[in-house]
Amino acid sequence: MDKFDIYLDRAGEYRWRLVASNGEIVAVSESYTTKYSAKRSAERVKEIAYYAIIVE
Repeated sequence: MDKFDIYLDRAGEYRWRLVASNGEIVAVSESYTTKYSAKRSAERVKEIAYYAIIVE
């Protein structure tokens, strides 16, 4: 199952990473000072990714 994993980085800030069902890390966020902000960012990406287009 694909998942957003929210974690503390080495600097003590929060990030999320999108992990595919095979364990591959697909995307990583910028850092956030609060866990809440990182979670909201992941939720926003989840909401809008379906509508995103690919530009070459």
